[in-house]
Amino acid sequence: MVDFKSKSSKLSFKSIFILSLCGALIGFINGFFGGGGGMICVPLLEKMLHLQNKYSHATAIAIILPISFVSSVIYMLSGNIQTLPFLTVGTGVVLGGIIGSFALKFLPSKVIRFIFVFVMLAGGIRLLF
Repeated sequence: MVDFKSKSSKLSFKSIFILSLCGALIGFINGFFGGGGGMICVPLLEKMLHLQNKYSHATAIAIILPISFVSSVIYMLSGNIQTLPFLTVGTGVVLGGIIGSFALKFLPSKVIRFIFVFVMLAGGIRLLF
């Protein structure tokens, strides 16, 4: 288990400020694009807070969940969500999230890192074409 209390007490004001700015960027990206904050959040948690790979992914999900909820409410109130895609894709996302969270417990960190890099590269290449 990671002891956040001792790590957070060692952070300087500058580090806290930078992390807060990065958090704002993650929130903006997730709200603007409807997702994708994890591609910034995971490396940030690994590099700046020195969290292990599995903790970084799990923490990123915990951070992005409330952001996604707030964004979805705003999109819903704006009339930008259609019911059928929301229900069908949403069901798949919930089931995939459950399976993924259980898989995170059992997969080695190197495999998790490889999957993350592969998905990010595939997404980036797909956006180009």
